[in-house]
Amino acid sequence: MDTGRDGDALSHLLAGYKSERAVTARFSLSAPWALHSTGVDGPLIRLCTGAPYWISVADAEPVQVAPHDIAMLPQGGAHTVSSAPGLEARPFRELIAAHSTGRHGDHPIVFSHGGGGPVTELFSLHLWLPAQGLGSIIASLPPLIVLRQAQIPTTASLALAMETLVNETVAQRPGWQLSAARMADLLLVHILCEHLYAQPSAAPAGPAAPAERLGTLRGLDDESIARAMALMHERPAHPWSVATLAQASYLSRTIFSERFRTLVGVTPMHYLGSYRMTLAAEKLRNRQLSLHQVAESVGYESEKAFSRAFQRWTGLTPSAYARRHGAA
Repeated sequence: MDTGRDGDALSHLLAGYKSERAVTARFSLSAPWALHSTGVDGPLIRLCTGAPYWISVADAEPVQVAPHDIAMLPQGGAHTVSSAPGLEARPFRELIAAHSTGRHGDHPIVFSHGGGGPVTELFSLHLWLPAQGLGSIIASLPPLIVLRQAQIPTTASLALAMETLVNETVAQRPGWQLSAARMADLLLVHILCEHLYAQPSAAPAGPAAPAERLGTLRGLDDESIARAMALMHERPAHPWSVATLAQASYLSRTIFSERFRTLVGVTPMHYLGSYRMTLAAEKLRNRQLSLHQVAESVGYESEKAFSRAFQRWTGLTPSAYARRHGAA
């Protein structure tokens, strides 16, 4: 079973992915300033011009971001940005609420804030992922990734393109929403590619064990394991087994199982089950399909079997999960 694109598994996994849209923002911030975000649903990409800024995530030490470096919060986690570490932060939501027009995402967000000192122009793209988004790839990433233009030459050109795009979206010319979404896609792929080939040991540790956190990307760097992962992502409802995945990877069952667990950190069936449940959770949040349709889309013929598996994974029944998270 040949995927036809085994030489570039990351492209294979991302081939059908396109963000539904991207919220653009431009903030003119004069020192001293500090803003705190409680987090967003989906990846958030930032860059700046003018004065550098600092970003801190959870309990990690603040990281300085230079002009035209690209910073991404893959899971859109809570974070603080500031002109210097240790400043008292004002909630982002207050300023966004005061300067937003219509529903969130309908229009670019632009505002000025700060104490009148050196200015940081902060540009942002917030990706809205489709139901069949990046799933476990995003979950595998550390909470913060920073690409330095001084180390990665292509970063500067992409940052300039993002800056230009955000500035143009402010005028809201026809097509601006599609342009923003496609630029967000390009930046996301670039960041994932650079992170894949960075030294894994340099990535910040998070709540998950290191092998689990980096497993998906490590697996993509092995041709045989990447083939199996691509097939699972491409056809999550297929009745895969260790034997059929091993055959598709041109490996014996024993070697395939051992290599997959070593690289990815979990067994093939655990990875498949986790991806299926991640996909199902996205569909339940969107509330566009019936429970039976959601179950079928991730490989379950029986609603009861799906409900039991989903409850083991989340601690909630599918109906309870949809009620709790659907509105968000």
